[in-house]
Amino acid sequence: MPAPTQPDEAIVAAVIHGDIDAYAAIMARYEQKLERYVLYLVHDTATARDIVQETFIRAYQNLRSYNPKYKFSSWLYRIAHNQAMNAIKKERHTVAVESDTFPDTAYDARIDELVDAKILHQRVQQCLGRLAPKYREVVQLIYFENMKYEDASDVLRVPVSTVGVRLSRAKVQLLKICKQIGVKR
Repeated sequence: MPAPTQPDEAIVAAVIHGDIDAYAAIMARYEQKLERYVLYLVHDTATARDIVQETFIRAYQNLRSYNPKYKFSSWLYRIAHNQAMNAIKKERHTVAVESDTFPDTAYDARIDELVDAKILHQRVQQCLGRLAPKYREVVQLIYFENMKYEDASDVLRVPVSTVGVRLSRAKVQLLKICKQIGVKR
């Protein structure tokens, strides 16, 4: 099995050349990131997990079509993006995002601080949830997945300038939405 620090492209090459166990390194590297990204798109934890699993299956089935001159992560995110868009079109659901990211607060000396942080997190999630998907996904990729504009452009299959425009418009809309529901900067 490849070392965890190996580049994605080297792991993919190992899988293509018969080391199918190496694919576990790809899954471990991207599972949480993809779940977080897809969750912002579909707003349902179970659906997001299903989409990520389907993404890994499709990516594995199509590894030979991956072009190593492009970033593997962009290719993988694009598959996840397509799967999420298909699920959104198919289901047209609007389930609120679950938030299980905070620690157990049964006993903590900083309980007030944790409660305030959780309330702020929920309000920010509400604001993001009201953005149109094309704006929400660019915010997710740039700010939460720490992608460069070029990588987000590859995932979304839009020009880099469009990523910038969508991000700018998302910021304007987020300010309006957050003001409407009382989230302070």
